[in-house]
Amino acid sequence: MKTLVVVTHPSIETSVINKRWIEELKKYPEKYTVHELHKAYPDGSIDVKKEQKLVESHGNLVLQFPIYWFNCPPLLKKWLDDVLTYGWAHGSNGGDKLKNRKAALAVSAGSKKEDYSEDGRYHYVLDYLLSPFETTFLYCNANYRSFFAYYGTENEPGENVPVTENEPSVSELEKSTLNYLSFLDNL
Repeated sequence: MKTLVVVTHPSIETSVINKRWIEELKKYPEKYTVHELHKAYPDGSIDVKKEQKLVESHGNLVLQFPIYWFNCPPLLKKWLDDVLTYGWAHGSNGGDKLKNRKAALAVSAGSKKEDYSEDGRYHYVLDYLLSPFETTFLYCNANYRSFFAYYGTENEPGENVPVTENEPSVSELEKSTLNYLSFLDNL
């Protein structure tokens, strides 16, 4: 079954990482449905039933977003609050729509990986900062599959690095795009 990728980025037009990931995902419509919340709901008014049906029609659920004040963008938080309702995502009377559904995160972090460490700039690892999402999915009995992260978007993402000794260089951005697809394919 296809993977639903719910993308929440407040200014995707100026994005580097998330925009590139979306471009690549859209090349494989048989595998991924890219659902951009800011384009679907520019006024922030979410059609809950439509969103629930969209989730139900897919096998896997991935939330893709930039780390935004050490959390997700506000529209994604609203989506979670509005869509993951009692009786649908959790609780009794059919609250099992996420049960055993593979769920994951794909995030772009604005700083280097070292900044997200006990001794780093923020004193917390990204796993810790994203734990509320994991807990939400676990509460809904989903099969949480962790997260994919691209670090360092404050820096220039076009620096060339070799993939292996025998392969030509590709940019960090392109390498992350290939790694992201691999992550999704192995949920």
